[in-house]
Amino acid sequence: MRFDEHFLRKVIPEVTFASTSFPAEPYISVDSRTIQPGEIFVALAGSLHDGHNFILDALKKGASGLIMAQHNKKLLERVDAALIKNIFVALVPDTLEALKRLAQEWRAQFTYPVVALTGSVGKTSTKTVITNILALQGVDYVASYGNQNTSIGVAINIFKMRSTHQVAIFELGISKRGEMAELASIARPTIGLIVNVGHAHMEGLGSLQDIALEKKDIFKYFTEKSIGIVNGDQSLLAQVAYVHPVIKFGTKTINQIQARKIQISNKHISFILKIYKQKYSIVLKQTHEGAIFNSLAAAAVAHLLDVPADIIVKGIQMPIVIAGRFERLPLKGAKGLVINDCANANPESMKTSLLAFQQLDTKDQKIAVLGDMLELGVNSPFWHRQLGRFLRKVPSLNHVILVGKMVQWTKRTLPFGLTADIVPTWEEAIKKLDEKLDKESIVLVKGSHKIGLSHVIDHITERQQ
Repeated sequence: MRFDEHFLRKVIPEVTFASTSFPAEPYISVDSRTIQPGEIFVALAGSLHDGHNFILDALKKGASGLIMAQHNKKLLERVDAALIKNIFVALVPDTLEALKRLAQEWRAQFTYPVVALTGSVGKTSTKTVITNILALQGVDYVASYGNQNTSIGVAINIFKMRSTHQVAIFELGISKRGEMAELASIARPTIGLIVNVGHAHMEGLGSLQDIALEKKDIFKYFTEKSIGIVNGDQSLLAQVAYVHPVIKFGTKTINQIQARKIQISNKHISFILKIYKQKYSIVLKQTHEGAIFNSLAAAAVAHLLDVPADIIVKGIQMPIVIAGRFERLPLKGAKGLVINDCANANPESMKTSLLAFQQLDTKDQKIAVLGDMLELGVNSPFWHRQLGRFLRKVPSLNHVILVGKMVQWTKRTLPFGLTADIVPTWEEAIKKLDEKLDKESIVLVKGSHKIGLSHVIDHITERQQ
């Protein structure tokens, strides 16, 4: 299918054109700061910035086309005619709606498997394991970049699909009711995976049961050939009826894909992987328990894609490094280690991160910098008190720095004898941390992204900023 005037008119009958020179390969950008030459710039109106204000920047960087709102047509009068002479300019009633409808139509032309995965934690890690397996098998795939899992991100990545690919893998992330159904209508997955359900985005989604119901909308547009994959250890996902085939993974014997005889040491995790009746020995070079379920979920997907078991086993044992997800970094100017796990936080991910931190065997002092877990709704005080109580399971922890407002509740339930500082901002956390880093240390940094703990990581490590 060509991305041309006919294609746009078919999807958006109201479209008008100021110029009609279309690129051979449609790639989409909504950010003028990162747009690459040849990409189509879609001007979206956000809560903070309006992309229409950056049309000139996008054109100067070599945009191959513009999709903009009809009511902003006068902005073109300020643009040098030479800049739009050899590109297309499409004027539409609503640029966001146009982007989603165009992506939906682009997706519809491909018949190869489309894997969509969702979950409260572990989406990106699971996707990475899947792509490792597919790369080993020599499968030509396209996968969503980073954690681009909103309707905008999914639409952008769908436009990377080409007829030469054999599989597409997309993350779907939600924070409000109704979003999963919309994402599923755009991506139209043939394989849907729910990695887990946890206490995340509860302000917009409601209770854990509400979250599970919303996640299950990933299967809403399934056909008779579609297959679902769910975490069989979670009753909210396992003990319900589905109108389509479902494969379950987990540690329980009811699951078709299982992890048995799990052993976690200070350096690695080992277990027996069961794919139906076949057994395989697995060693993961990390201590994060979430890696077990990520591996099982990826194995289930790969099995459905007919990847041989020996390739699956090899692929899930490959080390993965994802920025902000239990990422190990050297401590700046000293012997020590920083665990960067501040991409986001909810009660489940906080617990597994702290347990993995506990497993690290060291004589160095252990410091945890823990920020607020946001979007937990009216139950936020409860979950932050639970965090304080859970720290009893991390006896090797020497000191904790709590950052934000809700962690006031955490301080009330800290284990007796654990020293702590509580500060309102990441800037104050840095000051407290500098006072403590006078000897070899291992530092865990974890909290919701909006708390800004990535600045702490930048301050105490040698990573590129």
